[in-house]
Amino acid sequence: MADPLERLTNLLALLLETREPLTQDRIAAELANQYPVDLIARRGAFERDKAMLRGEGIPIETVTTADGGTAYRIDRRRYELADLGLTPDETRALQVAVATVHLGTAWGEDALLKLDVDAATPTGTAAALGSLEALPVLFQANTERAAVTFGYRGTTRNLDPYGLVSRDGFWYVVGRDHARDQMRTFRVDRIDGTIDVGGPGTFTAPVGFVPADALLSDPKAFGDSDAEATVLVDAGHAARLLRELGEGAVRERRDDGSMVFAVPCANRWAFRSWLLGFMEHAEVLAPADVRAEVIEWLQAIADAGSRT
Repeated sequence: MADPLERLTNLLALLLETREPLTQDRIAAELANQYPVDLIARRGAFERDKAMLRGEGIPIETVTTADGGTAYRIDRRRYELADLGLTPDETRALQVAVATVHLGTAWGEDALLKLDVDAATPTGTAAALGSLEALPVLFQANTERAAVTFGYRGTTRNLDPYGLVSRDGFWYVVGRDHARDQMRTFRVDRIDGTIDVGGPGTFTAPVGFVPADALLSDPKAFGDSDAEATVLVDAGHAARLLRELGEGAVRERRDDGSMVFAVPCANRWAFRSWLLGFMEHAEVLAPADVRAEVIEWLQAIADAGSRT
């Protein structure tokens, strides 16, 4: 079986990405070899995972199927923070205040910040985010329109922080990367060391810029690169993937009906979770390092399963 943390990550990704509620059996099949084969052990492992995710504030919903069974899903509208209807200046001020108030608190232990509502009234906050020392610095730099410099995966980055946004339990800073002169997204918890902040008023965000719109909606693309993998999908599943990715992702159409697609893979965890959903019906062709990673990961899962 998979490592419990890896299984939790894949379960969360699966329930977020599915378009229909999934039964426990379907979840076990989608996350192949990650849950025990024995039905009682599988049910126990799934119930523990479900309880842990719910304990972190993730709204896993239970749905009754047509045959009287039980299925599960995550409503993204409840999972993601609702629009409070604030002006840009109000939003930035609130971000600074919330980041400062939450500094030093532990994951899962944050009290909900009430905004002009009764204590018994839900605020729309679906999951607490872990505290990060970098958050107040980045929010302040965004408010002052000051460029920032930081280390990220061994490289020094110089960024105009146009905005910050949370998604799927992580904070991202979005802005113009000076070296590349392109819009880039960086996960805040992966920033190395301290952040240097330049003088105020050194940049202006594009007119109408909305951080949530700038952040890619596909978890497989989250990262600081435009990495793509070419994936061969057999004829029985190619049409579904074509609807998901669009014609622009097609790299080759084969005579047997199978197709080769370009698929974002900057986020390797999300990419592997997505790929696993196709089981034996998809194969990574390139690049070589991504293919090797997937093979090594699948071999580790198979080896773990053979020992149970």
